[in-house]
Amino acid sequence: MMIRKVAEVLTFLAQGEATVAEIVEATGEPRSSIYRLLSGLQSEDFVEPGTRRGRFRLGMKLLPLGAAVVARFDERKLAQPAMERLHDLTGETVFLCVPHQDEAICVERLAGKRVQSLALRVGGSLPLHAGAASRAMLARREAGEWDDYIRRNSPLVGFTPSTVVEPAGLKALLAKTRESGLAISDQDVTVGVAALGVAITDYKGQVRGALSISGLRESVLGSSLEQWSDALIAAGHEVSRALGCGVVGGQVADFG
Repeated sequence: MMIRKVAEVLTFLAQGEATVAEIVEATGEPRSSIYRLLSGLQSEDFVEPGTRRGRFRLGMKLLPLGAAVVARFDERKLAQPAMERLHDLTGETVFLCVPHQDEAICVERLAGKRVQSLALRVGGSLPLHAGAASRAMLARREAGEWDDYIRRNSPLVGFTPSTVVEPAGLKALLAKTRESGLAISDQDVTVGVAALGVAITDYKGQVRGALSISGLRESVLGSSLEQWSDALIAAGHEVSRALGCGVVGGQVADFG
């Protein structure tokens, strides 16, 4: 029980600084319990005072713990060169996400030169039906798993009026993504923002993650769309090769 309460407090503070009242409202725990938890967490440097009086934030002692989790992902190290080239080419935000249950978790992010306020941060997540990286990974699952995903998460959450939440529409979009190998997100997470995404797979053919480029809609879906799409697909192939995808008898298979 105590571990669950601690986890709830830390998870809430991961979204940003908060007051005791805000933590109480988010967790449903009594104010006295939250005060005791915060006092104990502060004594271990897991929580510290925020930038304003009466507010709390995550402590620096959590930094090496988070870094140890991120270090587990080989995808991050292998994808870094390709991500940097995409960033140099586009000037937009480049993401690396990995699948975890029914979510896409961001494990690396190179901030764009034009848009700095995109919602998804390192450690943040999106459901697999929303966003380019998310749908790129969901599209690679078997069609029967699409129905399972929809059933588990029904009703599907919508972030904007453009989020596809109707099952038939989502499955049609996933089929199109699977056929083309490219996921396109057109304002379905944030109004005015678009993204392109491709899945990356390993030597077993299993989806290990996805790369995406995200920025203002007029930039991502404008005159550079074809060039950026080709570059992103090539980057996805590069990282997949590094993970062993297509390697047969010591040779790297042609990805087309």
